[in-house]
Amino acid sequence: MSTISLLLQAVHVSVHDLPMKTNYSEPKIFTGGVEFSQWNKLSKQEQNDAISKDWYVYYAIRNPETGKFVRQPNIKQEANRIKTAKERFQYLKTVQQDLSILLKKGYSPYIDNTELTNKYFKKTDISSKPKISTPEKEIVVENTVVVIEKEQTIREAFDFGLKNKINVLGKASYSNYQGRINRFLTWLDSNGSSSNGISTLNKKILNDYLNSVLENSGATNRNNTRADLSSLMQLLVDNDIMTINFVKSISILKSKPERNKTFTNKQVSDIQKHLEVNDPVLLLYIQFITYNFLRPVEVNRLKIGDLDLEGKKLFVRAKNKAVKIKIIPQKILDLLPDLSQMDKNHYLFTPTTIGGDWDAEENNRRDYFSKKFKIVKDHFELDKNYGLYSFRHTAITNLYREIRKTKTPHESKSILMGITGHQTMIALEKYLRDIDAELPDDYSEMLK
Repeated sequence: MSTISLLLQAVHVSVHDLPMKTNYSEPKIFTGGVEFSQWNKLSKQEQNDAISKDWYVYYAIRNPETGKFVRQPNIKQEANRIKTAKERFQYLKTVQQDLSILLKKGYSPYIDNTELTNKYFKKTDISSKPKISTPEKEIVVENTVVVIEKEQTIREAFDFGLKNKINVLGKASYSNYQGRINRFLTWLDSNGSSSNGISTLNKKILNDYLNSVLENSGATNRNNTRADLSSLMQLLVDNDIMTINFVKSISILKSKPERNKTFTNKQVSDIQKHLEVNDPVLLLYIQFITYNFLRPVEVNRLKIGDLDLEGKKLFVRAKNKAVKIKIIPQKILDLLPDLSQMDKNHYLFTPTTIGGDWDAEENNRRDYFSKKFKIVKDHFELDKNYGLYSFRHTAITNLYREIRKTKTPHESKSILMGITGHQTMIALEKYLRDIDAELPDDYSEMLK
């Protein structure tokens, strides 16, 4: 049990009012999102919804270093085991009153509360005290034994967060997330200890780590690491394991995202001729990117059953929604082998053939084709600015410029949006700007 809970239990015994400067907000009771004074006017469903939620007392205390009020962990104690609203409210009303007394007497998580603790707990002879069964932690103060709840370590708290996140993130996303969190814990052990209590984690520690990530890998990875740490720490705040998410107050740095260059028409033609002879599987893989405007990772996810050849539809598991449907253009249908006898659960693309079993993680399947294309890049002496994504950029650029020959910019973008799968016009316009899809006509005649 925490120190604040012990003090709340003891405050009934001795109440001595010692006025102090107010550095706290008066405790309030949360009653499931409804006004308790209106309880009898609520419908049965509204009452059930409210009583099904956790009720608690909440308050804030001024941080002496920043001068700002900081919300403290909610105090529930045994309230939510009480089934009736009236009794639950009365229980929390008592907690609220006792907490108010403690705050007036100077209780604060930012100071040593030993003197206040001694005031409310009678001194006893340890030798004569009955044995306490498996206490979490014992603190001996002048022959007084106080049993308090053991604080989670940083690693224990972060492990809890990872176990929670595994249920809400995709496999590949969780792998990246877990990697960033574990790298932070490894760094922490090299610069301190992840076995310290979670309350020892502060903004300076997190800033120092993010600065080391920035120094070693750049702004983009630093920002991604910041986002993952913030997400996990907010989960800990929501579960009353931490009181504040320090990462939220750490700024996001400006970063220049890398974007693959578009190919020239000659480069595309040369690569196609080369792959027709040397790697037909990689060629078809690239043609799915080109003619269906897919991202490489989306091509990796395709299974035989995702292709409805009769209806000319393609079911794609995209990053921004569970499944999206795209048409299969005739260009692709003309290139496909007979898929009718293939297992619908097999992947469309494997290392050696079209349609087959491939027991590999998604990241590994993606990396396989990236490495295959690296061989092609080396053959044509293409630099790091070209990648598989370049085929998508090239195809969208060419298609947009072709549509623009007969349509206005807005009409062209409206048509293109339905083909590329962008969710909003703003997103599509930003993408077209990034890849320089729209260039002005020759303006030489305007130059004097």
